[in-house]
Amino acid sequence: MTSLQLHGVTVNFPFPPYDCQKEYMSKVIECLQKSVNGVLESPTGTGKTLCLLCATLAWRENLKDAVSAQKIAARLGDQEMFQNRPLSSWGPADGTAASGYADVPKIIYASRTHSQLAQVIGELKNTCYRPKVSVLGSREQLCINPEVTRQESNHVKVHMCRKKVSTRSCVFYNNTEEQSTDRELVTSILDVEDLVQYGNKHRVCPYYLSRSMKQQADVIFTPYNYLLDPKTRRAHNIELSGAVVVFDEAHNVEKTCEESTSFDLTPYDVASAIGAVDRMLREQAEESGRPDAGAGADAWDLDSLQPGLKMELATIAKIKQILLDLEAAIDSYEVPSDRGLTRPGIFIYELLERAHLTYHTKTPVCEALDQISAYLAGKPGIFLNTNGLQKLSDLIQLVFGGEPSEKDRQQQMQLNTVHFKVHIHQESGSHRRKQSSDVWTSSKKQGNTLSYWCFSPGFSMRDLERQGVRCIVLTSGTLAPLSSFTSEMRLDFPVTLENGHVIQRDQIFVGVVDRGPDGVNLSSAFDRRFVPENMASLGNTVANLSRVVPRGLLVFFPSFPLMEKTLDFWRAKGHADRIDNVKPMFVETKGKGAFTEVIDGYYSKVNDPVSRGGSFFAVCRGKASEGLDFADGFGRGVVITGLPFPPKMDPRVILKMQFLDEMNSKKTPEMKYLSGQQWYRQQAFRAVNQAIGRVIRHKEDYGAIFLCDERFKGLDARKQLPSWLRPHVRLHDSFGNLVRDVSQFFRVAQKLRPVEDKKRLRPADAQSSSIASCSSAQSCPAQKATVLDAHLPSLKRRRLEEDAPANGMSRICIEYEGEGPDSRRRPASLLDALERGDHCRGEEEEEEEEAAAVAGEEKANRLSTRPLQCDKRTDDDLRGCKRKIRLLHGRKMSRPEEAPEEGRGGRAKAFLQEMKKSLSQVNFDLVVQALQKYKKADSVDALLSEVAVLSQDVHTHSLLRGIYQFVRAHHRKTFDEACRRLTGQGCGYNPAPSLAKDESKALPLQSDKGAAEALKPPRGASSSSQLNGGGRHLSQDGLRGRQTGSASKTDAHSAFLADVKKALGPEKSARLFRTVCGYKKTDDYDALVATVVSLFTERDEDFGLLLRFGMFVRPHHKTQYKRTLDALAGLADCGHDAPAARGGQQAKAPSSSSSSSSSSSPTLMTQSKISSFLSSQRE
Repeated sequence: MTSLQLHGVTVNFPFPPYDCQKEYMSKVIECLQKSVNGVLESPTGTGKTLCLLCATLAWRENLKDAVSAQKIAARLGDQEMFQNRPLSSWGPADGTAASGYADVPKIIYASRTHSQLAQVIGELKNTCYRPKVSVLGSREQLCINPEVTRQESNHVKVHMCRKKVSTRSCVFYNNTEEQSTDRELVTSILDVEDLVQYGNKHRVCPYYLSRSMKQQADVIFTPYNYLLDPKTRRAHNIELSGAVVVFDEAHNVEKTCEESTSFDLTPYDVASAIGAVDRMLREQAEESGRPDAGAGADAWDLDSLQPGLKMELATIAKIKQILLDLEAAIDSYEVPSDRGLTRPGIFIYELLERAHLTYHTKTPVCEALDQISAYLAGKPGIFLNTNGLQKLSDLIQLVFGGEPSEKDRQQQMQLNTVHFKVHIHQESGSHRRKQSSDVWTSSKKQGNTLSYWCFSPGFSMRDLERQGVRCIVLTSGTLAPLSSFTSEMRLDFPVTLENGHVIQRDQIFVGVVDRGPDGVNLSSAFDRRFVPENMASLGNTVANLSRVVPRGLLVFFPSFPLMEKTLDFWRAKGHADRIDNVKPMFVETKGKGAFTEVIDGYYSKVNDPVSRGGSFFAVCRGKASEGLDFADGFGRGVVITGLPFPPKMDPRVILKMQFLDEMNSKKTPEMKYLSGQQWYRQQAFRAVNQAIGRVIRHKEDYGAIFLCDERFKGLDARKQLPSWLRPHVRLHDSFGNLVRDVSQFFRVAQKLRPVEDKKRLRPADAQSSSIASCSSAQSCPAQKATVLDAHLPSLKRRRLEEDAPANGMSRICIEYEGEGPDSRRRPASLLDALERGDHCRGEEEEEEEEAAAVAGEEKANRLSTRPLQCDKRTDDDLRGCKRKIRLLHGRKMSRPEEAPEEGRGGRAKAFLQEMKKSLSQVNFDLVVQALQKYKKADSVDALLSEVAVLSQDVHTHSLLRGIYQFVRAHHRKTFDEACRRLTGQGCGYNPAPSLAKDESKALPLQSDKGAAEALKPPRGASSSSQLNGGGRHLSQDGLRGRQTGSASKTDAHSAFLADVKKALGPEKSARLFRTVCGYKKTDDYDALVATVVSLFTERDEDFGLLLRFGMFVRPHHKTQYKRTLDALAGLADCGHDAPAARGGQQAKAPSSSSSSSSSSSPTLMTQSKISSFLSSQRE
């Protein structure tokens, strides 16, 4: 830990800071001490987040010291406590101090997503500071009430949650007050995922727990739309007065500001609102017995708006009439189908007044809309869409902001709408309300959409400043050009910083590629982007660069349509084949699930030791350019294929440029706006800068950037690049000179920083499984927050040399290939063979290395951009396209004929090959790591707990028994018994090999004839088909597995699952299966048993399922599970093998399967006993 003084504040930093880090922290503290706003740009890889946390928390600690000094001074009078340090020196450097601890400002730390906040919280844990923290989230992410989480609409979830809270019918909410003072909770630093886990463990609501923690928190973490959206800020009751607000990753703040104060009201929204109100009107009329009760009533009855949803029919009818008038007003405008109708922002008041919506009526209308929404959302039965009602309520609150007097109302309306435009256009979606004969509804077939768009992010930022914040700090890696960014915010930013990078000159190469290898000028301009010569030259450029850039190459296009058309052209003309043969191509998709699969394939290909890497094609402003980390070899080169200007014909872009030009023409002295064209260019370069930021991710990283557009040659264009990058930009006379220079750059960089020679590249750990690893439906939203973290290899680089190998045999080969002559000796055991048997440098060893890359090759070829593969392939490609072989029940496993001649090491290798073909890459890696840990720790229990995953599928039972050959002699009996318990069949344990040498000689030389026959190889099989001295457990039949009697393990599992579905129903069955899946991932026995017991004890007749569930409990939890059953049912004994012995038979009545002590009672347990048990689990 390093301490340094900055502006009189002592900052504790985890390591000696770089100069740029000192400068950054100094600027942060300057903003905090002077209570002024700041815009700070610091490139990715400079430790920006860590500096921000340390600086703000150090300043806050210093302020608390000042309060302590004041209190001490008040008690001591004129005396000094420390002779060498007067109490006055404890105050802040600016001479201002809080009057009490309650006045010390809170730090509100905002970032774009919860995934990024999870990374920030991880960085906070690496510091010495331990503030009280709270992370805010939505019910969608934090609610764990099963009834609420089942709802599809977030709006319905909100109202259902509120109803349960008001009636105190949510057990999780009822525990919140008691648990909010828990010491473990108060002293811990928890992100969203941690909160959900804590809530499930202690049966307490994470959503209301986070809101409770917010009151006492020193630091509040939140997505920044929670601050910028007024209605969300009010919903979470975020107090901003006196707070320090920090926006990290602030390059997206402009867009969020504009979107949070804009809306689109479609015909479907209005129609759904009318339908919802109409339903409530009919129901209320039926209840009152007066179907025509809503026909009169001219006045509002505000007294009728009472809790309990008792509204007068006249009030409901009035709301419906307002909605119908609003629909008619919007549809009354004839709009051109191609461009729509645009009016100034003030026009919104004229339009809404036609529907009787004014400052005078806004309050009762909003209250009525909210009550109707709550009433309909809480009704059981068919779901009714209430989003339209919510949208209308939000619209009214936004438009009619403030409470002006009659005299100031017109001025307030001008202020509210100066940054807005009203745009009416035809509905382009498929949601159009059908024509109805109801006199209440409109007869128009096609309606218009009302859009009210904000075009100044300063509208939201100034509203934030008016809340009384101490200061606002905006920071990101890509904010350049700062002048345009600050002018858009409409705030004063006295403190600004464009920080340098921590890398050296030899770590970055930036080349402007204005012409391709064929001399054709490259440009993505609208009139050139689809010219065949331009697309062909760009394809030749990328194909040549893919040969020069090592490992991973990233190619960014301006937009999805341009990327798709260009790739189609390359496929047709052969450019794609040239790229794919060198670096297999992976293309960014729009769907979230498909994107995860593609990025996994890219990581696997780059990590493949026998490949030359991979190429990833993406778009600026897409997922890959915004949130992913391509550190080290995963992003050695970035190609920018053009300038990503916004779509110029988009109505919102056109109106934005018009708005800026109008503001400029007014020439207000105190306000300086960008011109429309300046903003248009700035948007393109900011997207470029964000994509460029993928290449350098830490101090030791290096890479090349290629700007493949002739417009980058201009000086004005290069000025838009980040300040740290500009000095490195090179212009070349020809493409050949660029290739020469970049080749020399990588040769030098690899010699100076041989990262890939010291440690093997590794893709993000368990990235695919991170999405599916939710232990329950309630924890899934929080789990999604970790998906992004799985794509951050640079955050894990410190552990690369410490972690167990993650790539199976290929990783083992790399670690042991330098052992010298001793590595050629015969392995002493099968465990030695696991680690050493693959390193004979012969033809077979080469085949094994390539077999280790099968998974990556399969995914790479499956996700390749080419629809058809070339017929002529290299041997590597052919071997990479091996089909995945699935081990089928009852079929003999294929075995290499040469395996017996290689000895025990070769047989082990053959078995591992078969296992790799049959398992997924994740499970194969898990088994290999378990064997390596067993070799070091000699713990058979740990081995069994890891390889028990093979017992979950009947097709892999033989693989579990095959592990027996790696087990040491003194553990074989234990392993054999475990296999028999898990699969219903042992491994053929023979006590003789397990005895000491002298004892073994003393055994009789003759054995029973039946036993001898049992050890003979199958008819027609050579002796080479048996391993480990001919034990039946490793013969072909042994690996295949066999059935014992009529009740096999498969039948037991199938029968149990069928019984569960029949007894519990689909919803509860799904919950059970999710819990079992989570148990497999986390080994959390408490979470498993709490769910299982609650499901199987609701009805007495289901208790037999609880007994049979023991087959899914892992060996090291069997005893604990048996004690649980004893506590619940009073059973004298429940053997671990009972479920397996029963096989596929359905559970008997509890009285027949229990001991005699329980058979005397008609039921096994009472509900009070269950409740007490669950209570003890919570404690």
